Amino acid sequence: MTISFSSLGLSESLVNQLEKIGFVTPTKIQSLAIPELLSGRDVVGQSQTGTGKTAAYSLPILDSIDRSSKDVQALILTPTRELAQQVAESLKDFIARGDRTYVLTVYGGQSIERQIRFLEKGSHIVVGTPGRIIDLLNRKNLTLDSLRYAVLDEADEMLSMGFIDDVKEILSQTPKSRQTICFSATMPKEIQYLVKEFMNDPINATGEKPQDTPSRIDQCVYMVPRGWSKIKTIQPILEIEDPQSGIIFVRTKRTASELTTKLQEAGQSVDEYHGDLSQSQRERLIQRWRDGKIKLVVATDIAARGLDVSDLTHVFNFDLPDNTETYIHRIGRTGRAGKEGKAIALVEPSDRRFLRQIERRLNQTIRVENVPNRSTVEAKRMEKLTEQIKESLAGERLASFLPLVKELHEDYDPTAIAAATLQILYDRDCPSWLQQDWDVPPPATPKPYIKKGKGGRTKYGSRGADSFDRQNKYKGKPKRSYNRSVKLNNR
Repeated sequence: MTISFSSLGLSESLVNQLEKIGFVTPTKIQSLAIPELLSGRDVVGQSQTGTGKTAAYSLPILDSIDRSSKDVQALILTPTRELAQQVAESLKDFIARGDRTYVLTVYGGQSIERQIRFLEKGSHIVVGTPGRIIDLLNRKNLTLDSLRYAVLDEADEMLSMGFIDDVKEILSQTPKSRQTICFSATMPKEIQYLVKEFMNDPINATGEKPQDTPSRIDQCVYMVPRGWSKIKTIQPILEIEDPQSGIIFVRTKRTASELTTKLQEAGQSVDEYHGDLSQSQRERLIQRWRDGKIKLVVATDIAARGLDVSDLTHVFNFDLPDNTETYIHRIGRTGRAGKEGKAIALVEPSDRRFLRQIERRLNQTIRVENVPNRSTVEAKRMEKLTEQIKESLAGERLASFLPLVKELHEDYDPTAIAAATLQILYDRDCPSWLQQDWDVPPPATPKPYIKKGKGGRTKYGSRGADSFDRQNKYKGKPKRSYNRSVKLNNR
């Protein structure tokens, strides 16, 4: 039996608005959470990006708002300004034209006086970051006496960003009669403690299983070759993959800046996205990315929250994350809405144990690819050049260059003229790293692990390269006894 939004208990007017914007069948997390929220229960939802969690908590809220009151009735906390903007846009999509439901977004980097003016006019739903919410509460411009709903969106990220104390402070200033909703991709112990302290007998709602999310995603890893950096490794991979749109995940802002500079020098359409950018810089970058003016964004995990571009073709794990859930969260940004995506990870020897953890978590073996060599990259570039030539031959500007060809034909063979032209085009677009002499060495291998015992000896059963020979050498021989006190006195 197919579940519909109307069968979940939502009002007819809201269901009609959902149909207008293309929402017909609820996702698993929506079908589980919406009826419970409408019945007045607190809900803890665990769901990955792209499974419809925003609608899962916002639709019941919109159906219960008292439009006759100007008080703030719902507060939605998000870890980043980008996610706050994204949530607010989704809410506005769910609100029908003429429905006097007012949504206000508040965050740092925006004029607080402007936000105060909108609060004074009246806002039913406030979406914001913990820091700015605390500022407005301290100024007494935001009052939560009439609050009916408190939502923690991406609670695990608020924890990792150090907002957990601010969240507790905010919740302590809300009425005890409120409904509390917590959504998180992962559930670390600190979030579990938060749930016990501030939520009243919550029901758990789990969305699509994380291992189901990557089923539409082609995953592969590239072992970083011996003596190569990851920056050098990713360059030929990008040449072969030629992504239409993608995110490259890194650990730090410094790595984001360094990698972006190197890739821009190599001619890649890429820009960096991290916490050091101003709000206006972030908004311009997101708009350029959505407009297709840049293909790749190098981002840290925290900054990437709120980055949402449809038809994302590639996700690159330049640096592997700290846990398997974050890996699944990252790659879940591609392969959405039944479309295929590709997730690529660069793996160094120190990452291999974590790679095994990811494979066990996903219950699948991730394919290992060889880093493209020089001939493979050149063949790919020649293929692209051939396509460009075919397009030019069908173009209208071709006739304007024919007189030049006829003039050159008097002294040179037509084949040589064409070859020289292709060489100019190829060399003009060829990045500097490809012009240098290089070859792909074999993948780096981990150093032999030698577990040392007392006195620096290799313990039996260790994985040292010569541990087997040492075991055979001493096998069957009596252990050497000595007086420890005499040995210490002789030092």
